[in-house]
Amino acid sequence: MENFRTLKFLDFFKPIFEKMGVDYHVMRKILQVKMMMDRRRVPTIFNQNRNKQKKESNQFFKSLWLYAFFGLSIIPFMVMGENYIFQMSIAYSIVMFIVMTSMISDFSSVLLDLRDKNILGTKPIHTRTISAAKIVHVSIYLFFITASLIGIPAVIALIKQGFPFFLLFILGILFLNLFILVFTALLYLAILKFFDGERLKDIINYVQIILSISIIVGYQLAFRSFEFMDTINNYELTSQWWQLLIPPLWFGAPFELVLHGNWNVFIVILTVLSLVIPIAFLLLYIKLMPAFERNLIKLTQQQVGNKKERKNKNNWFVNLICQTKEEKCFYRFANTMMKNEREFKLKVYPSLGFSLIFPFIMFFNELRVSTFTELVASKWFLSIYFTFLMIPTIIMMLRYSGKYKGAWIYKTTPIQDQAAIYKGTLKAFLVKLFLPIFLIVGVIFTLIFKVQVIPHLIIALLSAFLFTIISFMVMSKSLPFSQSIKMVQQQGESGKIFLLFIPNAILFGLHYVSTLVSYGIYVYMIVLLVVNYFLWGNKRIFNPTKSLQRT
Repeated sequence: MENFRTLKFLDFFKPIFEKMGVDYHVMRKILQVKMMMDRRRVPTIFNQNRNKQKKESNQFFKSLWLYAFFGLSIIPFMVMGENYIFQMSIAYSIVMFIVMTSMISDFSSVLLDLRDKNILGTKPIHTRTISAAKIVHVSIYLFFITASLIGIPAVIALIKQGFPFFLLFILGILFLNLFILVFTALLYLAILKFFDGERLKDIINYVQIILSISIIVGYQLAFRSFEFMDTINNYELTSQWWQLLIPPLWFGAPFELVLHGNWNVFIVILTVLSLVIPIAFLLLYIKLMPAFERNLIKLTQQQVGNKKERKNKNNWFVNLICQTKEEKCFYRFANTMMKNEREFKLKVYPSLGFSLIFPFIMFFNELRVSTFTELVASKWFLSIYFTFLMIPTIIMMLRYSGKYKGAWIYKTTPIQDQAAIYKGTLKAFLVKLFLPIFLIVGVIFTLIFKVQVIPHLIIALLSAFLFTIISFMVMSKSLPFSQSIKMVQQQGESGKIFLLFIPNAILFGLHYVSTLVSYGIYVYMIVLLVVNYFLWGNKRIFNPTKSLQRT
């Protein structure tokens, strides 16, 4: 096995581990195997391209440049101005968010690894050695993430602010990382104590989604962080008791205490918390570690419940939008798959996040050159068409699943109406995924543009239904959830997705033109209703016979 340079460096600390009662030789072997296996792991921030990666290289290290890019957003808060407690609290907030979401999304599998318990636990290896290997394993990658994130800002801070500032920053990062690592483990322990393993898996999945969505927000923040400095330099912190509950303030306070000599009681308390809380959490985790290991067994348990009552409550809605029994059946099937398929959600939900934030990014970009009153009087509500960006991507993804081998059921089920498979699935997508995003944006736009925007929202919704049909007709056809999700990057559908920007732009243009004619929006609304009625009722559109061949 490869003798990693990280492990060679770790050898210098061998006496420390041995004094702690850890079998260093065994721990090193465990880490060596784990790091070999890590070559298969693709970081969440590379999730959309995971099938393009080379299998024999550690993709984690290739992702570090992206963390370094996000770190650029910290620089203005560290070098401009001397309102240390406020600007450093923001800097630590950025670090804490990125490191903690990366920790949960990419390394939860390490903290929650049952193989250590099932395989190593049956061997003559002390639990202290196994636990040490787990903590060191996570700490190694936590170090690389943090070093990439703060490397450039730290060097610039050293040059601009001097060595005392640099030393305080590095010490703060060390204690912040300790806090993040132990807090995450204690959070998992609390969840496993009161809930089942499925709830924890859901939380981890959603954090992965948040991290993917935060990439685009990070780009915005990196380029605009310099605009915040005038506000920061003029901001004065007013002491409030609830501020003691905000961790970034703990780590920003030492700068005010040491560099400005501010011995205000509130600043001193915050500084003490930055030292005491991480150490106290570490001691608590060490004490609760046996309970944590016992509760990990819940990750193998499946929650079983009676959902008959919920199903009955939803029957009226399913009957309203689906005409046949087969269509209702596949609507429920697709709805369940989209709800429970973790790999599907991890691939698809970032698209939902992009569609949710893009209209507001465009809106707030315009606010930089126009007043809010001018925007309210304009037609910027048409930016809601950016929510349509998710539609082609998700329609493409509806054919994929981590449980694709179960597609044999299509061949064993006596399906009379093949169109029902696709109509039910598309309707489930619109109700389950698209409508919630559209409604959120629509409600906010109604608050901004007032009730006169409601007819335009109805037109946009009808346009979305039409665009769904167009996207379905253009994309390649295959039975829903019948292909391996590993084949996502091998289908060559990206060109079609970009091609579908054209009909989206046409629908946007037609909506805009309708606003230039008296009663034009109402005429256009009726036209869209008629077109949707005939297209959604046309079974030939939903009867691609080639797609019924098993893949």
